Amino acid sequence: MSGDIAFLTATELLALYASKKLSSVEATNAALNQIRRHNGAVNAFCLVDEERAFAAAKASEGRWMRNEPLGLLDGVPCSVKDLLVTKGWPSLRGSRMIARDQAWEENAPSVDRLLESGAVLLGKTTTPEFGWKGVTDSPLTGLTRNPWDLSKTPGGSSGGAAVAAALGMGALHIGTDGGGSIRIPASFTGIFGLKPTHGRVPAYPPSPFAEVAHIGPMTRAVEDAALMLQIMAQPDRRDWQALTTAPPDYRSGLKDGVQGLRIGYSRDLGFAEVDPEVERLVLEGCAIFKSMGSRISPINLDLSASGEAFRAYWCAGLSHLVSKLDPDLRDAVDPALLKAAEFGASFPLSEYLGLMAERAPIRHKLSTVFADFDLLVTPATPIPAFAAGQECPTAGDWDWTSWTPFTYPFNLSQQPAAVVCCGRTFAGLPAALQIVGPRLADALVLRAAYALQQAIPFDAPPMALEGE
Repeated sequence: MSGDIAFLTATELLALYASKKLSSVEATNAALNQIRRHNGAVNAFCLVDEERAFAAAKASEGRWMRNEPLGLLDGVPCSVKDLLVTKGWPSLRGSRMIARDQAWEENAPSVDRLLESGAVLLGKTTTPEFGWKGVTDSPLTGLTRNPWDLSKTPGGSSGGAAVAAALGMGALHIGTDGGGSIRIPASFTGIFGLKPTHGRVPAYPPSPFAEVAHIGPMTRAVEDAALMLQIMAQPDRRDWQALTTAPPDYRSGLKDGVQGLRIGYSRDLGFAEVDPEVERLVLEGCAIFKSMGSRISPINLDLSASGEAFRAYWCAGLSHLVSKLDPDLRDAVDPALLKAAEFGASFPLSEYLGLMAERAPIRHKLSTVFADFDLLVTPATPIPAFAAGQECPTAGDWDWTSWTPFTYPFNLSQQPAAVVCCGRTFAGLPAALQIVGPRLADALVLRAAYALQQAIPFDAPPMALEGE
């Protein structure tokens, strides 16, 4: 059944290609079948290029038949979030303000790395306008829905990528994360998402929020994310902030478990309110870590100052972005984005600089946590998915940082943070915990995430196999 093939991991696909038991053409067709069946309901993809995908899959099939794979991802179906430029495809960033009719002649570094390794690109996934908020809808591409409950949001801004992963629309998906945009939708849809150490995956052209912006993998399996990061983390001189050293092999030691690890647990980072069901499921995840031999200790950590500092930085960036747009066309911009930009423009310079100075003690506090702990665990989001079509759980509010207290602090600190599903609420919605490590400890974060996923494997939404 093509649905079964669609849910094979990249690791499984590559083994089957090597043994000649499956071809990349079959895997690509299975992923495209899932898109054909479900994209109309969930709006995960804003662009699908079947002709290009099949041509790439056919070329991959020939290489595997000759035992000459191009690289570590040869023939694996992938997607690209529509914030990242991709040669030959419009990169409209969910906005009506970007002209579709122009030369699209460059790939982002992460896209180049996937193509160099033989990956098959299926298309581009939906994002809110300029990736500005924690849900996924835009004036250009409309509303993206959660496959666990179509009345709910999948989160954002990498909501399209998360939905695509959950529904078997490819094995590997590139997401971006400037304040939680990988981790929020991973939490709401039950997939795995990693925000790597800042600069570990090169970015170009630079984000308007470059200092907090990360690019990372979104997958169903942690093992696939380790493989994908291995490819995307290669240095690229176009990004002056990127790490210039080659990455370690993130697959090495991935299955070593958490025996002996010191894990600090913060239930609220000193200021967050958490839904009781989410807290219960996160504590159950912590109990699994403890049963595997790690030491779990509560930690008093107050990051209440992080919200105002992050909000000022983010909204000032939006204000600058909006100032570059044609003022005669602003009626075509997401109205909530304009409100956030107005807020960003309202800061006097002295107040703004004072809030930016607050980032240093926040980073210091988060760095020193790891003198006593190997990893930090928190809830990923304080709530399960809420109604689609709203920016926030409270209708009419534009401030997405009000309900994402566990994600943006670690963009300020630029540390690696992963989200792993730890169960489902009584209403059947996924909940997740977040695993944070010190800078450059991406491999350790992946290792802990892999251990937890062995105890709580990925579970596809019921609609995933509808139509088989």
